Order: sequence, then structure tokens, then C-alpha cells
Amino acid sequence: MLALGLLILRLVIGLTLAAHGAQKLFGWFGGPGMSGWTGAMNRMRIRPATPWAWMSALAEFLGGIGLALGLLFPLPNAAIAGSMLVAIALVHLPKGFFVSKGGYEFNLAIIAAVAALALTGPGSVSLDSALGIHLPEPISVIVVTILVLVGVGVALVTRTPVAATETKPQTT
Repeated sequence: MLALGLLILRLVIGLTLAAHGAQKLFGWFGGPGMSGWTGAMNRMRIRPATPWAWMSALAEFLGGIGLALGLLFPLPNAAIAGSMLVAIALVHLPKGFFVSKGGYEFNLAIIAAVAALALTGPGSVSLDSALGIHLPEPISVIVVTILVLVGVGVALVTRTPVAATETKPQTT
């Protein structure tokens, strides 16, 4: 039953994130495509916008596929977590918790799911199991977690500063 539970979780979370990535990469499912997604990254002041747009879209798409297939764990988990952390920091955090208000509820649930899967592994019904791929534990989880945190930090710190607002002199 454990293998089935992990498979269901991997498929639902993985395919959901792959669909989000496909929106950004290909414009599928009503998404913006890469030109629209690069524009969104520009509006979020991510610099340079184009490489970060590609990286985030591929993290969701390929991370989602890797998660669904159970391939190269914990790498897809880390890719997804990084994308969700940046989304929380730049878009959802100021809107509060609940997704109905644009908050970070969904992103946090995704992070929790991929973290739990990274700690448990993909299960016996996975490509990692079928191919005999086993990245060293716990070092692989620790290393990718550090890399995700560094990458998220770089994405946030290198943003273009907010333009100073001009103040008009007051007339009396």
C-alpha cells in the first residue's frame, strides 16, 4: 500500500506541476508561453529575466515529469521546491495564506508534498527503483536543499531595485 500511496502522490503533484510548467513553456492550458512568462519575470524585477524564466518554467515542467516518473530523486523535488519558494516570496506572501485571495496555501502544500517525497524516496513503483538508481542519502537531500536555498536567495537578491517614487513639492 505504501508504494501505491507514493505513486498517487507523485502522479498528482508531478503532473500538476508539469502542467504549470507547460503553461509557461508552451502556452498550453491557457498559459502565457515563454514570451508572456518572461514578461512576468520582468514585472517581478527578476534579472536577467529570460534565463530565470526558462529556469523556472523548466523546473516546473521537467521537475513535475521527474516527480511523476519517480526519476532521479530528490532532484525533481528540489526543482519544484525552488520554484514554489520564489513564487511565495514574490507573488503570494503579501496576499496572505488562502489561495482564494491569491495567497501561498497551494504553494506551501506543494512544498510539503515534495519535501515529504524527497525524504521517503519515490517508492518501489518508480523509474529510480526499476533502473536501480539510488542517490546517496541523506547527503543528496542535504546538498540539493542547500542548492535550492542558495538559488532562491540569488534570484531574490539580484532583483532590480524598486524605482524611487518622486515626491512633488507641496504647494501652500
